[in-house]
Amino acid sequence: MKVQFAGLELTNPVIAASGTFGYGIEFEEIVALERIGGFSTKGISLQAMAGHPPPRILQTAAGMLNAIGLQNVGVEEFIARKLPPLARYPKCKVIVNVFGYTVNEYVAVIQRLNEVAGIAAYELNVSCPNVHAGGMAFGADAGSLEYLVGQAKAVAGRPLIVKLSPNVTSIAHMARVAAGAGADGLSLVNTFLAMSIDVETRKPRLSNVTGGLSGPAIKPIALRMVYETARAVSIPILGMGGIVTPEDAVEFLLAGATAVQVGTASYADPRAVERLAAGLESWCRSHHVEKVSTLTGALDVPRANI
Repeated sequence: MKVQFAGLELTNPVIAASGTFGYGIEFEEIVALERIGGFSTKGISLQAMAGHPPPRILQTAAGMLNAIGLQNVGVEEFIARKLPPLARYPKCKVIVNVFGYTVNEYVAVIQRLNEVAGIAAYELNVSCPNVHAGGMAFGADAGSLEYLVGQAKAVAGRPLIVKLSPNVTSIAHMARVAAGAGADGLSLVNTFLAMSIDVETRKPRLSNVTGGLSGPAIKPIALRMVYETARAVSIPILGMGGIVTPEDAVEFLLAGATAVQVGTASYADPRAVERLAAGLESWCRSHHVEKVSTLTGALDVPRANI
């Protein structure tokens, strides 16, 4: 079940996605952390962020909308209180999701994190649709993305994974830009910009008006984007978007992902990521797959479409 991703060895290719697993340590009494490949923290910013006022999460058909607004404790509090207890789980890779309103803020967070132990990689959040500056503003513009990734890579003391936005015309183009600027790996996809309206009050159901759509509803689109990206770049991909079953994870691997992230499923089942890691191993055994890594990019595509 081991896979190699951007210089990291993961015990298995199942990772808990950013924004759905807290800072990891909150799940230690629920999930056996060393039975998953790793997790990505909530987005960590230079200063603490309160996020948006409620309502900021909403169930939808086959998924959910969220507009949390990147609420987090800030980099200093994360280093002082959230990171140290994770040393109890050395096999579980800690990927820190990094956010900033400006390039300088992204760089400052990474430089501060470089000073501490216990972190495996950085995940550059250039795709959050729920803030009014930073985030998707970088991920939706090729020039801004190239500059940010280049600056982040120049200071990063660990592998740099870039989390791409699906809210673009060509995901393959943005992937090539990130790879060309120095990204060691890619995460995709983040949530799709969406909204919901209460017809009785004629008001948006989210305080932020719009939010990010996630869950099974987005899986077919996310899968297509992973497939297109895998054909466009040679760096490894963390695939995500509506993964609920082991078979879902296998689809993303076949499409070209080296590993997967599980997010919204954890809201319905807090042990979803551990369950999926075990389920994927069982699937491999029952299908006589000796190494899960051999599934990556093993899609049998009709010759006319290659």
